[in-house]
Amino acid sequence: MKRFNRMLLATPLVIVALVIQVTVLARLQLPGAVPDLILLVVLALALVYGHTSGALIGFGAGLLTDLAPPADHAVGRYALVLCLIGYCAGLLKPENGRLNSATGPMAVVVGAAIGSTLLYAGVGALVGDTAARHVGLGSLLFTAALYDLLLAPFTVPVIMALARRAESDPLAESQSGGGDVSGGWTSFGTGLRIGGQRGGALRVKAAKSRASRAGRIKGIKRL
Repeated sequence: MKRFNRMLLATPLVIVALVIQVTVLARLQLPGAVPDLILLVVLALALVYGHTSGALIGFGAGLLTDLAPPADHAVGRYALVLCLIGYCAGLLKPENGRLNSATGPMAVVVGAAIGSTLLYAGVGALVGDTAARHVGLGSLLFTAALYDLLLAPFTVPVIMALARRAESDPLAESQSGGGDVSGGWTSFGTGLRIGGQRGGALRVKAAKSRASRAGRIKGIKRL
């Protein structure tokens, strides 16, 4: 059921991100690299689902990107890159499932942007694609990290929240229902207080009954 929920969420997210990537971001004519929305989707899902699902989602998203027009590179090149990125990002999934600050995810985004650019250029060099040399690898690395870092606050937290909600596991429930946990402690404490009050009332009644019995006994003695 979890795998089905993950696939049910990841598939439309990747498709929508790919459409936006091809129709909008790729046509902005920004200097250097292009903002990589597909990469951010893979990172967000990997940080929630872990390394195995991150690798699978990354491979599928990369393969769709390889096949989407106007692709000008060998099929499987970006699939390999995103598969490795998704796996590595999934290894950084917090054990408690909760991110303490935005510093960690932003560092992951910068590392993934630089790592994916280097991997893409490296795989391209192996297959004879030297476009990165003509553009300038340093400029690509800087602009890729900058654009993805600017785009990440508007995408990564939203996708991670959707993934946690769709996950519907005990960890996600405890995260989304933090008030429930505190409420449980509150109700537990209330139960103790109520129990203490009941116990106090019983003690008062017992003391009154003993006093009344003592009064009756004294009265009998007076007779």
